[in-house]
Amino acid sequence: MIAAFFLTQRWYLSMGICAGLYVLAFFFPQLLAPVNILCLLLLGLSLLDVFWLFSGNDLFKAERISAPRLSLGDENKLRIALYNGYRFRVSLTLIDELPFQFQERNWHRHLQIGPRSSTELSYILCPKSRGEYVFGRVLAYVCSPMGLVQRRFCLGHEMSLKVYPSFLHLRRYELMASSENLATGIRNLRRLGHSMEFEKIKSYVSGDDIRSINWNASARSASLMVNVYTDTREQQVYCFLDKGRSMKMPFDGLSLLDHSINAALALLHVVMLRQDKAGLLTFSQKINDLVPAERRSSQKQLLLETLYRQETDYLESDFEALWKYTKNKLGQRSLIVLFTHFETMISLERQLPYLHRMGRQHLLCVVQFQNTLLHEMHLAQPDTVEGIYTKTIVDRFDFEQKQIVRELHRHGILAFQTSPKSLSVDVINQYLELKARQMI
Repeated sequence: MIAAFFLTQRWYLSMGICAGLYVLAFFFPQLLAPVNILCLLLLGLSLLDVFWLFSGNDLFKAERISAPRLSLGDENKLRIALYNGYRFRVSLTLIDELPFQFQERNWHRHLQIGPRSSTELSYILCPKSRGEYVFGRVLAYVCSPMGLVQRRFCLGHEMSLKVYPSFLHLRRYELMASSENLATGIRNLRRLGHSMEFEKIKSYVSGDDIRSINWNASARSASLMVNVYTDTREQQVYCFLDKGRSMKMPFDGLSLLDHSINAALALLHVVMLRQDKAGLLTFSQKINDLVPAERRSSQKQLLLETLYRQETDYLESDFEALWKYTKNKLGQRSLIVLFTHFETMISLERQLPYLHRMGRQHLLCVVQFQNTLLHEMHLAQPDTVEGIYTKTIVDRFDFEQKQIVRELHRHGILAFQTSPKSLSVDVINQYLELKARQMI
């Protein structure tokens, strides 16, 4: 009971007023008696307040409610259910012991709850790193309408939640995968020719391609019938994640590796919805994890668990080992989406022979990250000598980044540059474009 007993700011303010009146009574003795009565009244009210707050157990309850896992880089909603078992309205200060990863040292909420009633408090958390997050208990400092004394309740229990790659927005990407005209929010893609896989025969309606008319079926049914084709299915699509030191660079609170992991999960989710096989490979100085391309029901969970445990090792990535492993293990021609980042042309030239060899065996698409800060500085109009000098250096780096993409194109390797913020949409759009052009 003593550990749960706290005096409020109102009590200290009242005692300060009494002390001031005692000082005043030193000069005016006739005030001494009223001040004594006032102090006794304050003491009596404090004891009454203690009796009200500590007259029973389990008079106040709280429970933290959360999803079984959190989504990386997204706004995750958590709730705290509160119940007031007292016969009077209470005011309280609520403190949730958040995991140390959030570095939130002053999280508290003030609210009031009516007698014998319940309410719910919700708040948003946005984790910036994968891993296990340990939540402590919920602390509630409750006081009665008099507000002289507080009682602390240590409620709830410790809980551990794992932060997985971003999965909250996967449903939004499902619309991109199911769209027949491939309207992805970036641009509308025009289908070129026919896919090689026949799906069904249907009645001709205005707008259908007359080249698809099935004359034999039309003759039998006495009405025009057309063939319907669908995209070729069961194609292998791999996401290669570079875990070298260049992928540790932070953007918008997340590292490039975390941005790549979120985009890879979204892309592979769409790949399976499009009836293709999704696979994953991670590498640095050596090949770390390989999830063979499959389309079974458990593949999504396997990919999620594999992506969850990926970390950079601060070493230089070995693209020669990647090429040799790809040559020996991936026999079937596949679409390989390589998430990496080349800072300079020199770093690209060292790895370009291996990328070129992979590109001859597979359809290789390299994702190059755009430094958004440098891009903003490139667009700025400086008015000082120092600003002009800085912009000149930035323009050089910006030109070199564009030159990297051009050099990859020159060697027959698909490549595009994108910002981390729009990475997922751009990667999915690229995959759907390749499907529309029947390149895979």
